[in-house]
Amino acid sequence: MLGYTYRDAGVDIEAGDRAVKLIKPAVAKTFRPGVLSGLGGFSGLFSLDLNKYPEPVLVSGTDGVGTKLRLAFQYNLHNTIGQDAVAMCVNDILVQGAEPLFFLDYLAVGKTVPERIAEIVSGVADGCQLAGCALLGGETAEMPGFYAEDEYDIAGFAVGVVNKSDIIDGSKIEDGDLLLGLQSSGLHSNGFSLVRKVFEPYSLDIVFPELNEPLGEALLRPTRIYVKNILPLLASRKIMGMVHITGGGLTENIPRILPPGLGVQLDTRSWKVPPVFDLLQTLGKVERAEMYRTFNMGVGFILIVHPQDKDQVGEMLAQQGENCFVLGQVIRGEGVSYD
Repeated sequence: MLGYTYRDAGVDIEAGDRAVKLIKPAVAKTFRPGVLSGLGGFSGLFSLDLNKYPEPVLVSGTDGVGTKLRLAFQYNLHNTIGQDAVAMCVNDILVQGAEPLFFLDYLAVGKTVPERIAEIVSGVADGCQLAGCALLGGETAEMPGFYAEDEYDIAGFAVGVVNKSDIIDGSKIEDGDLLLGLQSSGLHSNGFSLVRKVFEPYSLDIVFPELNEPLGEALLRPTRIYVKNILPLLASRKIMGMVHITGGGLTENIPRILPPGLGVQLDTRSWKVPPVFDLLQTLGKVERAEMYRTFNMGVGFILIVHPQDKDQVGEMLAQQGENCFVLGQVIRGEGVSYD
């Protein structure tokens, strides 16, 4: 009698090899100058351009997608969740003024289904292309008995670079500065434990009149990546601070970039909150304060500028196809208040 094999234990090496072959074309599309290695090695190699970055500071960020994955399982939609993983990382390092260079992902699955892995990684590759960074490598781990066969988890990290003198840390923010908001694509990737609790009684196929699309599509719309619209602005040195609105919503994230003694007053009439937030608040009877400290409320990224630079920055954003709106002002005090 032959002994057990790895396949008997639930790990299919052949399926893993097939998955790697399926994802190679998507990964290759993300390669950019600096990449020295291809998919399949033990590590990824990247050569830093010291002519462009003579005083380089490496900036890194890591994150996952959280319980939004549960909805992807239920709705059987897997080709967008990878963009969420990339966005959460590259938007975070962008806040410091860093250009994302490369991304590595970690994908853990209950069972290796090559076609589904290819879908997931295609979303990662899409996100990398939107951010202008290379998908330099990653790891796919088959973990039977730990994850159910139709479940997986994905996380990753991004590495970027900024010249030391160009780091944006919020230290130059002053009383009276303006907050320019950039729209989110929806819920992005935060607060989904509450989102799932509120929408649990409803089918993801239901079309609420407020949304005009299936609920699953509205909830799973991927996180926006702001990199290519923001990087061209940084050379102007008009950006005093930036904020990526993630877990903690507007009221918890904005203070992270403010110098001591300064707060923010938001004008909530200055932008239209997307209907998915209103529906979530109504169905869940969620208090307004809870909404603003949990979700982005339609504002995914914020730039802080001196008042005299507002129009110039707005014009530069328009040239990148990005609309912005003044959503608030820096004031003496602390925290975030809103009408």
